[in-house]
Amino acid sequence: MDTLKILLGATVALLIGALAVAYKDGPAEKSASKDEVAELKAQIQQLQIEQDRLETERQKRILEEATAKAAAEKAAAPAPAAPAPAEVAALEEQLAKLEAEKAKAERNAETANNEAAYVAGHVLEQRDNEGRRARMVRDAMLIARVKEWVDDPQLGGFATIEILMPENVQPETVLCVRRNSGILGRLKVGEMSIEGAIATPMGAFPEAKPQPGDELILDPM
Repeated sequence: MDTLKILLGATVALLIGALAVAYKDGPAEKSASKDEVAELKAQIQQLQIEQDRLETERQKRILEEATAKAAAEKAAAPAPAAPAPAEVAALEEQLAKLEAEKAKAERNAETANNEAAYVAGHVLEQRDNEGRRARMVRDAMLIARVKEWVDDPQLGGFATIEILMPENVQPETVLCVRRNSGILGRLKVGEMSIEGAIATPMGAFPEAKPQPGDELILDPM
């Protein structure tokens, strides 16, 4: 039992270390690993509950062995003396307390298992949705391409674009800026001409601004 307790304590320490490392990562890693951090927290809680349960069972076993040993010694004695009522009451109270602590630990362990299962299912579902969205973005038809990004002090940022599929573009059309299999942001088409069009951002670009060569697609969602 002591060996199991030591192993559980070491495992908890390793998980806490992994959790600390995850919090020290950069912003991108923090966003990508927040679900893994939740899983580590659930595992740490479950291991601590299991350690408490094992300790409770160990104390109960020691108490039962001591009680049995005392009873055997009294039975072997020439003139066994009946245990004092106060001692019996104290032992029964301690046993009842241990039983209550064991039941509580089992309930907490079940709750931790359910929470861990929920977190794991949520992580898998989110990863599946992200993978499906990345495939849709990657396979979307190329409609236009960024020719130049301009930061104007008065007008703000805007892009000049080359329209490759004019039948799919008209003024007010909203196009997504695709880079690799992700979307940087959205542009709304404004003035159009034979040479191309001007497109203004629908909002801030949180990761990076558009640059020449970025592809423009219709929203795949």
